Amino acid sequence: MGKIHPENISSPSSSSCSSPYVTSNRETFTIWMKSLVFHGNGCTVFNSKGELCFRVDNYQERCSNEVFLMDLNGQVLFSIKKEKLRVFGRWNGYLCGGFKGRPWFQVRKNCTFSRGNVICNVNLGNEKSIESCYKIQKLDKKSSFKVTNTTGEIVAELKQKQSSRGFAYGDDVLTLEVEPQVDQSLIMALVTVCGLISRKL
Repeated sequence: MGKIHPENISSPSSSSCSSPYVTSNRETFTIWMKSLVFHGNGCTVFNSKGELCFRVDNYQERCSNEVFLMDLNGQVLFSIKKEKLRVFGRWNGYLCGGFKGRPWFQVRKNCTFSRGNVICNVNLGNEKSIESCYKIQKLDKKSSFKVTNTTGEIVAELKQKQSSRGFAYGDDVLTLEVEPQVDQSLIMALVTVCGLISRKL
């Protein structure tokens, strides 16, 4: 089997703040929709050097209501839980392990008959301003979407991975591009929610 991690290795990027997941360069990740845990459900994420950097596991059945985004050492970065609503689903993301306290972010799924291609609206629970949010918009191709900020700028984009010769890998191998100064761990948490919505996790 050929390499599934990103092929174009970029120079090391320096962190612009205290978070190791916010850098000054655009970062490219490869998402393999397979868990490292035997009989587990989740996905594995590699950086542009082919190094493991994130992993997602729910340790239960597929489409679980609770999943965990972890770093390469298994430290929980976000705990994600689905809140059942009467009409539409909502996913709450909590920092580190557990589901107590105020969520760090909330993802609300749009109704299927709403106009446009917006799948979800994202609110950051740690912000006082209601304007602090993202939108997840579906692209033309299957399993492809982009994340935009309040001004409409693209901060991240997910699509099926292709080789240097233009051949597409399987549906379970994806490429994620994250723009500079954007929290990569938060974007990966949003990707995780999209995987839950599409029943791929």
